[in-house]
Amino acid sequence: MKELLTRTLTGIAFLVVMVFGLIWDRTIFGCLFIIILIQSLREFYQMALGRRLRFQQWLGELAGALAFIFVAGYCFYGLDLRWLAAALIPLLLIPVSCLLLPSHEGFSDVTYIYAGLLYIALPISLSPLLMMDGEVFDGWFLLSLFIMIWCSDVGAYCIGTAFGQKPNSRKLAPSISPKKSWWGFWGGLVFCVGVAVALHYLTWLPFPLVHCIVLGVIVSVGGVCGDLFESLWKRHFGVKDSGNCIPGHGGMLDRFDSSLVAIPLACVYLSIFGLL
Repeated sequence: MKELLTRTLTGIAFLVVMVFGLIWDRTIFGCLFIIILIQSLREFYQMALGRRLRFQQWLGELAGALAFIFVAGYCFYGLDLRWLAAALIPLLLIPVSCLLLPSHEGFSDVTYIYAGLLYIALPISLSPLLMMDGEVFDGWFLLSLFIMIWCSDVGAYCIGTAFGQKPNSRKLAPSISPKKSWWGFWGGLVFCVGVAVALHYLTWLPFPLVHCIVLGVIVSVGGVCGDLFESLWKRHFGVKDSGNCIPGHGGMLDRFDSSLVAIPLACVYLSIFGLL
């Protein structure tokens, strides 16, 4: 009971912080998301490398942080985009520093530094591009995408718990996440599409209805793929959670694994049709 209470209170606090950070002010958004980026990247490196290549881990975190800062500076304050090249300095120092290692055993581990940057830092660093409507800070679109992801998770949990845990229920990916069922998958999909339609009529998603329905499908499926992809990493490294910074919910990466795939996919779809 105590664990459930902790999980519930932490979940509510997390939602409040996210909503506040997404819609209130560009500086608050920037501070919140750079914390998310650095902590998620740090958790990934800790899972993959532990205490190995500590200096290279730090360079990876610095490269990701600088990329986010300069993209945010460009979007929010008109910073010259050429400053983004500064993020390449720690990125290029990674291979240089590897040449100075006292031992080159386990050298292949350095690939995890770049994997974390591509998997985590890249999508989060590009998020400021979604936060401006002309000269006005506007986080409602990104908040809408997060609401769709959260509602998809709720739908998957409720339907999956009610119908997907029976002995004869088909599992979605039993070798990766034994508890996930096809019932949960379809439940999350229906919830996500329903919320996308509701957000369309609330004008939070200012796109034609058919595109909002497709967007709901993409976000739900992308969220499941993101969740399973992180589960693959955790299973590969033999850990249950990416971290423990959010009591009752695991690590920061556990909270944002779905969005790292779902939101970029949604943006690609909207860009293809000239809606973004």
